[in-house]
Amino acid sequence: MLNPQTSVTKAGSRVPRSVLMAIKVILLALIVKAYEYRPYLPSYTTLLLYCCHMYLGIEITLALAALPAQTLLGFELEPQFNEPYLTTSLQDFWGRRWNLIVSSILKPTAFHPVRSLFCLILGPKWAHLAGVLWAFTVSGLMHDAMYYYITRARPTWEVTIFFVLQGVCTAVEMAVKREVGEKWRLSGAVSGGLALGFLIVTGNWLFFPQLLRNGVHEKTIKEYAIMVDFIKKIVRLCGWRVI
Repeated sequence: MLNPQTSVTKAGSRVPRSVLMAIKVILLALIVKAYEYRPYLPSYTTLLLYCCHMYLGIEITLALAALPAQTLLGFELEPQFNEPYLTTSLQDFWGRRWNLIVSSILKPTAFHPVRSLFCLILGPKWAHLAGVLWAFTVSGLMHDAMYYYITRARPTWEVTIFFVLQGVCTAVEMAVKREVGEKWRLSGAVSGGLALGFLIVTGNWLFFPQLLRNGVHEKTIKEYAIMVDFIKKIVRLCGWRVI
């Protein structure tokens, strides 16, 4: 059994979670710095930075929020993410790597009830896919509600469509894998690359536009820049040299 403080790469080597987190903090700082050159960057590069920024920002923020419980109470909280960049498929990404707490909530509240409801009508196979689609739909509606409170703008339902699309494609992927079996299955590196590419393209098409239209990204970039400057000042006060 793995130590909760370690993570496993594709090669199977164990990397201390603290080392991975330090690398992610550095990468986030570099992304914030790279935003200064946005006028000179291709649009697709900027959108890729937004994707990485969202992932790193959420994971680091949640890790910092968990520190008091770990330090004061000695609890080791479950990580919110499981290295999503190592995903091998859409099913692997959404089910085992991204936003694990939300996944664990949606399974008993959305997936299992719908699967049980349709099991006698459609059969276990199709009922399972119906549960998957409903869980993604609920997730999309939840995100649209969050977007409304963040932007105070009328919902465009783009985010819900994004998650419904992810649900449809994940369900299709599951059905195809079940039919073709292991013999014709792509390697994890190839299927994972395709999955990440699909997520980035559809995310920039449907997930980010509402935030970009309402200037949320500009506010976020400024806030992170302020945070980075604050950390630099703290480091200097400790007598360490900052580049």
